[in-house]
Amino acid sequence: MFGDEEDMDEKLQKVLARFGLGSRRLMEQWIAAGRIQVNGQVAKLGDRVTPQDKIAVDGEALRIPSWVRPRLRVLRYHKPAGELTTRKDPEGRPTVFDRLPKLRGSRWIAVGRLDYNTEGLLLLTNDGDLANALMHPRAGIERVYAVRTLGVLTAEQENTLLKGIALEDGEARFLEITDAGGEGANHWYHVTLAEGRNREVRRMFEALGMAVSRLIRIRYGVVEMPRLLKTGYFDELSDEERENLLASVQWVNPASRS
Repeated sequence: MFGDEEDMDEKLQKVLARFGLGSRRLMEQWIAAGRIQVNGQVAKLGDRVTPQDKIAVDGEALRIPSWVRPRLRVLRYHKPAGELTTRKDPEGRPTVFDRLPKLRGSRWIAVGRLDYNTEGLLLLTNDGDLANALMHPRAGIERVYAVRTLGVLTAEQENTLLKGIALEDGEARFLEITDAGGEGANHWYHVTLAEGRNREVRRMFEALGMAVSRLIRIRYGVVEMPRLLKTGYFDELSDEERENLLASVQWVNPASRS
C-alpha cells in the first residue's frame, strides 16, 4: 500500500483510496467527519501514515498488510441484465461483484453504474482515485450504447436527440447516433454520450414516446466490449489497453512511480 523505503509514509486519504474504499475526495470527507481512526485516535485531515500504523473505519480495523502494494488492475465485465451494480442488496438480488475474483489487500470498485436491466461493458478497478477520474464529468469520457427500440426514429426525432432534450434533471443530448439496422418493428441504434446520468438513454427515448426494449453498453472511453466476451464473464485489460485508458485521463500508474 505504501511507497519505497525512502518514502514510507503517505497521506491517509491516499492509502484509504488505494485500499478501495472510495475516491481520495470521499476519504477526505470521511476523515473530516471523524469516521477514521489511526492507532486508536480520531484522524484529522493532513495526517500521514506508515505501514506500522493501525487504521480503522467507524471503529472497525482495516487489515492492510504492511508489505502489500496492490498492482493497479482494471477488469472488463460483460454485465447481464438482472444484476445490480452495488456491493450488497437488501433483497438478496445478484450483484456484479458476486462473480469477480477476490482481491488481497484491496477491493473492486465499479467505474460508474449500469442499471438493473442494462447489459454490457462495465469497468472495475482496485484504485479508488482512478475510478473517480474515469467517472468525473471533466474527463468527458464517451459512453457508447447499442439501443433496440420499438419503431424507427424520424429525422426530426434524431435531430432533437442530437440538439438536446429536456429531462427532469437537465438537458441531455447524444453526441452521435448511428443507424445499426433491424428487422420488423425492432430497430437498433448506436448512441454516444459524454456523461453517465441515471437511466439517461432510456429517458431520452421515452421523452420522444419511444420504448427501449434492450440496452447494451459497448464502449467506455477507449475500451470496447470484445465480441467473444460472453455475458457474465470478465477479462483483465492487457497492459496496452490499461495504459491507453490511463492516458485518456492523464493518469500516472502508481507502479511507475516506484
